[in-house]
Amino acid sequence: MYAMNYQSMRLALAWILAGVFALAQGQTFEVASVKPSPPVPPSGGVYFGPPRGGPGTPDPEQITWTYAQMKSLLTTAYDVKPYQINGPAWLDSERYDIAVKIAPSATKEQVSVMWQNLLAERFGLKAHHESKEFQVSELVVGKDGHKLKATVEDMSLPLPPGPPQRRNGELLSPGFVATIFPDPTGTHAHAVARAQGLTQLTAMMGNVLGHPVLDKTGLTGFYDFSLDFSLPAVGPPGPPVPGDTAASEPMPNLPDAVQRELGLRLVPAKAQLDVVVIDKLEKVPSEN
Repeated sequence: MYAMNYQSMRLALAWILAGVFALAQGQTFEVASVKPSPPVPPSGGVYFGPPRGGPGTPDPEQITWTYAQMKSLLTTAYDVKPYQINGPAWLDSERYDIAVKIAPSATKEQVSVMWQNLLAERFGLKAHHESKEFQVSELVVGKDGHKLKATVEDMSLPLPPGPPQRRNGELLSPGFVATIFPDPTGTHAHAVARAQGLTQLTAMMGNVLGHPVLDKTGLTGFYDFSLDFSLPAVGPPGPPVPGDTAASEPMPNLPDAVQRELGLRLVPAKAQLDVVVIDKLEKVPSEN
């Protein structure tokens, strides 16, 4: 009798767990509109920024994402970096306009599952995970300590929708913005952050350096900082600009700028990271 009850309990527990798993896998947006983005007009003026709305914002029941790059959709769905996505080259070029509605009680973790299900339902996504060794850089605090300035923003308040507002190169609201400028020796970048952790910094550094940058600083706060650094030249140098001292005083490269201006440094290393391998994915979504 005891064995029978134990077996029944095991079966009941298995059914309960299966039901919970199915519920998690079945989480979907209440309403979803997905369509390819229109061509960028010659005059520009389009917003390529991150999604607006969702949990933790003033508009928690709706997310809008214009000109969303497919690779950005995948990194959001699986909470990974771009270099952790292995798929066709068009992931970097195809963009979509997306508007979804979600329950007000949905969490960020649940919304990630909803993105995965959206990609499976509308783009036929099939993927699997693999472990891969990467050459990486580890971001650590320099021997004299970091130079980051703790933000004065109240980070318990919801973030405003849309891109951060700027005035005279300064951010008026929390965000991270990098601007690229031409100069006689190639190009340089000015990056400014307000009320940001180091996730945005390591992501930007990884894009510039072409390999993963892992945060090993142990710093978990929110900071205000700016960086000015040179970018690798593409093509011949531009003509000299009268009064421009860039040629005689070149800007530091990114690792040197981070060490000089933020008191952080990069250490080469190797790391095993999870990779999402795309097995199947359609360019054109199914109709709304």
